[in-house]
Amino acid sequence: MALPKYITNIDHITQIPEEERKKLKQITDKFVFRVNDYYLSLIDWNDPNDPIRKLVIPNEKELEEYGRWDASDEDTNYVVPGCQHKYTTTALLICSEVCGAYCRYCFRKRLFRNDVKEAMSDVEPGLEYIAQHPEINNVLLTGGDPLVLATKKLRYIIERLRAIDHVKIIRIGSKLPAFNPMRIYEDQELLALLKEHSTPEKRIYVMAHFCHPRELTEQAYKAVQALHESNVIVVNQTPVLRGINDNADVLAELLDKLSWAGVTPYYFFVNRPVAGNKDFVLTLEEVYNLVEKAKAKTSGLGKRVRLAMSHTSGKIEILAIENGKAYLKYHQNRDGEYGKFMILDCPKDATWFDELPGNEKYWTKPKKKTDAVVSVNELPDMPQKPKPKVKA
Repeated sequence: MALPKYITNIDHITQIPEEERKKLKQITDKFVFRVNDYYLSLIDWNDPNDPIRKLVIPNEKELEEYGRWDASDEDTNYVVPGCQHKYTTTALLICSEVCGAYCRYCFRKRLFRNDVKEAMSDVEPGLEYIAQHPEINNVLLTGGDPLVLATKKLRYIIERLRAIDHVKIIRIGSKLPAFNPMRIYEDQELLALLKEHSTPEKRIYVMAHFCHPRELTEQAYKAVQALHESNVIVVNQTPVLRGINDNADVLAELLDKLSWAGVTPYYFFVNRPVAGNKDFVLTLEEVYNLVEKAKAKTSGLGKRVRLAMSHTSGKIEILAIENGKAYLKYHQNRDGEYGKFMILDCPKDATWFDELPGNEKYWTKPKKKTDAVVSVNELPDMPQKPKPKVKA
């Protein structure tokens, strides 16, 4: 396989002037940096506002005070290390702490702190929990990016899940179709594994993360086609972010190209208020209007996308924002209140559910189910370097 070259030191990106690299270095001390030469080749270096550049190259606003490391309190979803169970029928296996590159707006950037261990290479406790809970009929492999794992490791996980009769759907959350599509279409062993275990009655889904039409390259289409030929259903989820895709024409083009390629537009996400994300924030009203304008330009296939906030209490679908009111519905809910409809005042500057007056009537902060997982919000803001091992 022709593997792309990975870069974890900002100094090695010579397209960025040396003076700027020095400033960015302090950001990469706090928020991890990783990219590959394939994805770098998509950047127009003559454009300081290039959206692909903004997606992976650090920005100075990352160090400004904003948000929390774990903005959706995922620490309260863990039932055993490496496994979250927030919604009745769905379990998450956090099985990788590495990605093809690191998005600067990543909603789970806490996983990449060297003083945090949420992603588990040992998935046994999670697999045992899932096997003991027949209400779980679909499992999401996530992280990090599961497709960064060796195919042998993926085979072990998928075969173990397929041995659990009540698990009907296996989902793989991955940005590799955008970051490193060659990993998919050049690995015949991976494609054979997917084809073997994505059957007419029990499908495997890949939840892709295309954020901008320019990520849909010839190689990306080839990866999507290889997944389709392996019986995999491909859907897409996209955060709507300032400076990256906050343009109705860009979002419409993305919806069109995805649906033309047979990829279901699944979610548009509101930015989570995660530490370091200040540069990407749009108000709820701005996001809603952008999405509606984009949907007006696309077919019914593109219009299948839902606009949602992944909040502590559940996935909150934004149905409309009009005349200072937000019309919302629980698409998913940790307390089983699916479909609960809410009308709340929506201040012009509101960017998250917690900023809507009266939101607290609809949810209560959950408690942790296990103390075996660290609560990153309680750690120092600056990741702590591991102590050097003392030789005996």
